[in-house]
Amino acid sequence: MIGCTKLLCGKATVSDLIKHGQGEIEPHLLQFSTNSKPIVIWNVNNRCNLSCKHCYIEAKDEEHKGELTTQEAKRFIDDLAKMKIPVLLFSGGEPLLRGDIYQLAAGADKKGIRPVLSTNGTLITRQVAKELRMSGFKYVGVSLDGLEQIHDDFRNRVGAFQLALKGLENAMEAGLKVGVRFTISEKNKDDLPQVLELVAERGIPRFCMYHLVYSGRGKDLISMDTSKKDKEKTIEFIMDRTLKFSEEKRELEILTVDNPVDGIVILRHIKKEHPEKADEVYELLRRAGGCSAGEKVANVDPQGDVHPCQFWQNLSLGNVKEKSFAEIWLNSGNPHLKRLRAKADYLKGKCGKCEWVEICGGCRVRAEAIHGDPWEEDPACYLDTDQDSC
Repeated sequence: MIGCTKLLCGKATVSDLIKHGQGEIEPHLLQFSTNSKPIVIWNVNNRCNLSCKHCYIEAKDEEHKGELTTQEAKRFIDDLAKMKIPVLLFSGGEPLLRGDIYQLAAGADKKGIRPVLSTNGTLITRQVAKELRMSGFKYVGVSLDGLEQIHDDFRNRVGAFQLALKGLENAMEAGLKVGVRFTISEKNKDDLPQVLELVAERGIPRFCMYHLVYSGRGKDLISMDTSKKDKEKTIEFIMDRTLKFSEEKRELEILTVDNPVDGIVILRHIKKEHPEKADEVYELLRRAGGCSAGEKVANVDPQGDVHPCQFWQNLSLGNVKEKSFAEIWLNSGNPHLKRLRAKADYLKGKCGKCEWVEICGGCRVRAEAIHGDPWEEDPACYLDTDQDSC
């Protein structure tokens, strides 16, 4: 996760982080924390009322066997609380189709875990929004994949766009902090400026642009990924809008996700325009650490299998029905975790030779999808390594 607003506009500083020491890091600074406790993304179910083309767990609108029961989920949350996990992201499928969602979120909140929600937004009525706030949810992220025509096509449902916008409106009216997620591809790249402007006009405080990861149904979209030249243009546009909104005093935080190369481009911009800030930006990116899989991010699927990230569904590290999350995640003998936590020693190709490995590391899931080897170079890297280093 690359906090464009924080890095470009000085909304985060190293001194802010040092001030907290080993204590609790404020939520808006978690991406720069060096704390070893991960943010946990829990896919609470496989069921969804939509059938999105880029769904990484291939969810369908039907019940699935073997998903964590309420009691198993409570034990899982108790274990996360003992580890002092800072954030539990309730995802799916569509998490609002799980009947005990409010009960589980409230339990996490009472135990000191910050519950947040990832949803398609179509089910957030005014009543649902009130229940979300009452149960302790701190943030609701809703996906928009373009303007109405493109979004509805991606979601395979006419009317999904308007329902998502209404869901965002209802959540904001209920006092919830909200944000929009936008996964960029060849099909929707031209909608990015309008979607970003829509977010700003509606007073939505957060916009996260995701790069495509080839996982689940997303594997069918490899050919739909944007070109490397377009990726360069996209981050230049994102930087331009980030600075523009800041100058206009528009309160919108902009982030990019799933391509840490974006951080290197921002660093180069800072070196050129504000060289006195380059060292601090580098340190923030170093603390963020590039790809977070197996380190700052963990995923638990509906059946309880633990994965290095939400896109790496073919690699299970263990199951929380059989062992506690702590036993699985803190197992220093696990060869996959060992490698992910020392990426620089195993990377190959362009990634293995790159001087920016400390702040990047590429995406291991994309590498595996294209090369059959997670340690090969990230095929979505668009970096021109011939440029001057910082």
